Amino acid sequence: MLFGVFATHSPESCPINNETSKKIFIKIKENMDVEMKKYNITRVVEFYMSVLEHQWIIIIDAVHAHDIEQLCIDVGISSMSTVKIVPINLYADTLKKFESN
Repeated sequence: MLFGVFATHSPESCPINNETSKKIFIKIKENMDVEMKKYNITRVVEFYMSVLEHQWIIIIDAVHAHDIEQLCIDVGISSMSTVKIVPINLYADTLKKFESN
């Protein structure tokens, strides 16, 4: 199942402006690759960021949102950002559901 992870931080906690956040940010991808093996997380599909909006959008293939929640805690995303985890679908998969009705 796909989930969108929307992480938003303040300018004060931004890795550009905050040394502690910068240290966490530099290792986030590496730490995600290690930590996600503990949970039912298949893969990180994409990891986007909008620097001036202080927002990250991460698309994750996982079984449960609770596993993603724990991953965000373990790798430090939640230490600098408010995190929202939303189940999402591919457009093409949604169309198929309409066609089968």
